[in-house]
Amino acid sequence: MTEREQQILAILRDEPLIPQQELADRLGISRSAVAGHIMNLMQKGRILGKGYILAQQQYVLLIGGANMDICGSTAQVLQRGDSTPGHIRCSPGGVARNIAENLARLGNDARLLTVVGDDLYGRTLLEATHKAGVDVRDAWLLPDEATSTYLSLHGPDGDMAVAVNDMDILQRLGPERLADKLERLRHAAALVIDCNLPEDSLQWIFAHRGTQPVFADTVSAHKCQRLRPWLAHIHTLKPNRLEAEALSGLPLANSDDAWRVADWFHAQGVQQLVLSQGEGGVCWSRSDGTRGQLAAAQVAVVNATGAGDALMAGIVHGQLQGWTLADSLPFAQACAALTLGSSATNHPSLSTTAVETWLAQHA
Repeated sequence: MTEREQQILAILRDEPLIPQQELADRLGISRSAVAGHIMNLMQKGRILGKGYILAQQQYVLLIGGANMDICGSTAQVLQRGDSTPGHIRCSPGGVARNIAENLARLGNDARLLTVVGDDLYGRTLLEATHKAGVDVRDAWLLPDEATSTYLSLHGPDGDMAVAVNDMDILQRLGPERLADKLERLRHAAALVIDCNLPEDSLQWIFAHRGTQPVFADTVSAHKCQRLRPWLAHIHTLKPNRLEAEALSGLPLANSDDAWRVADWFHAQGVQQLVLSQGEGGVCWSRSDGTRGQLAAAQVAVVNATGAGDALMAGIVHGQLQGWTLADSLPFAQACAALTLGSSATNHPSLSTTAVETWLAQHA
């Protein structure tokens, strides 16, 4: 779907009887343009008929962090204890939220469970996420909390040099809140969780989920430890090198090490492992013994923040399409490559068409 079609669907989910002229006025386009977009959505099977009855679609439930990213970047080497000229920008972020936005831009029904403060950052986050096509109706807006904030500094290579996160509000996303969304959990086609969640929340999710696959993002070498008791319940795990070493206790310096680490995770019950190694590419492995490696995509890095979330979104998208992991990963890697080339945490023009075009150009 195009970005405009995603915007129209997001409005129609909330207001299925909205007149076309009002829809046009809200979007700042002509009524005839709205009619054309709606015709395209009907041809794609996303709208079934009059009254804008939306097609029932399997959805992904994402549970975890949503925060405001404050990113500083400089073309010069960062100097400790000194001020460095550069650029600073704010954009919506958070691992679960980023994956949800990418999934929505790829045409999936993504629903986000998170908590934000009733402040400027929180309201901006929900509005921007909704505009990107994510269903945020079940997110909580808390008047007595500050919205999560993630501050990162990036040097000339685009990679993160240091970061600080303030995510205390996620302690409020506990079992008592999640219990109100039990039906959402059980009817999802897939669950995506991140390790920003408190340990008791992870325990509740694994205890109450149905049979759907769980995709887990490790977030950091510190927070990934929260997953240790639940590895047997995870369908797909996506750690980087440091996170994989922290969880397994095994060294990871080369490809041979990667396969030993993969075998360790499979022995714990993880069905699929996608090991991100930065410039070393991606190693992947399944518990049935199939495995492989993809070289890193050649792309000029503008901003490395969000690339891993785009990779996970591509993997989940492939699962929903019924693709094998081997088939999903080139698509997922293209999602990450496009995001690396964008100044924003999430590529604003990500779509299946953009990914397919990138793959064709880099075949």
